[in-house]
Amino acid sequence: MGSRPADAAGGQQQQQAEEPSMADVYGGHELTPLQKHAAFFDRNRDGIIYPSETYRGLRAIGCGVVLSAAGTVFINVFLSSKTVPANVKPPAFKFPIYVKTIQQGKHGSDTDVYDTQGRFVPEKFEEIFKKHAHTRPDALTDKELGEMLKANRDPKDFAGRVGAFVEWRLLYALCKDKEGFLHKETVKAVYDGSVFEKLEREKKEAKEFAKKK
Repeated sequence: MGSRPADAAGGQQQQQAEEPSMADVYGGHELTPLQKHAAFFDRNRDGIIYPSETYRGLRAIGCGVVLSAAGTVFINVFLSSKTVPANVKPPAFKFPIYVKTIQQGKHGSDTDVYDTQGRFVPEKFEEIFKKHAHTRPDALTDKELGEMLKANRDPKDFAGRVGAFVEWRLLYALCKDKEGFLHKETVKAVYDGSVFEKLEREKKEAKEFAKKK
């Protein structure tokens, strides 16, 4: 009985010691493009993305309530177990995603623009448009995007195929222009997450403009 407060304090100290080890992904070195991509959804910058943060991030870039809820379930359930760092025991049923080791969640049936370390591969990025941008060299249509997804499919990798489909179709829905083109610079900005910041900023500006009317 008498040792419990000390045990509790010890457990709390251990938890506090673990948290900076996740958050230190943001200090002292440059993030990989994949880490930057994921970090947008780490709303409190502690190095861990919980479902509530994924939901808020999706809402921030313009997704509706239903799409954000469905996307949150898919993203966190799909990535959580894959990104757990060595020697870390994640909290049960909270489905955290770890920014520091996000490269472990890289799925198949994709473009390979991220390498296995989460770094950007320019040659693979250019390949997307060389192979599939038939109408314009610097943009993809809905049909061309579908062609790209089909070309990258691994028949044995159902989860990867679903992941790629959801990611690209969501991007197309949010970022296509009025003529239905998904521009090359927009796609490039996805890989380091800067497009998310742009979408969030535009949404905030639109809200403020609406209030002034």
